[in-house]
Amino acid sequence: MPQTLEIVTFRLREGHEAGFLAENITVNDWLARQPGFVSRHLSYRKDGNWWIDTVLWENRATAWRAAEKMMREIGETPAMRAIDPASIDMSHADVAIIHRAAERLPAPANDAA
Repeated sequence: MPQTLEIVTFRLREGHEAGFLAENITVNDWLARQPGFVSRHLSYRKDGNWWIDTVLWENRATAWRAAEKMMREIGETPAMRAIDPASIDMSHADVAIIHRAAERLPAPANDAA
């Protein structure tokens, strides 16, 4: 089964911008406890004030299981309540390629001196 990328776009409710990033520690902690969680990136687009939350899961089944219980378990936290529910769009995609930057190693010492 391929890994699954969950893509959620949303806007914040008016007046809930302050503290939103700091409050996301609760979301991060909750995600870290979920079976199949791999990683999360929370990004912001200034054009239109859109947030993009991308979460990588081991597979689609683990993504859906977490989505089904998220609101029940942390839906009343400040970070989740800051989101305008009418603006939410969520989709899932199978990951086809993963490419990471090569590890940067220190330059070798010049022994010719």
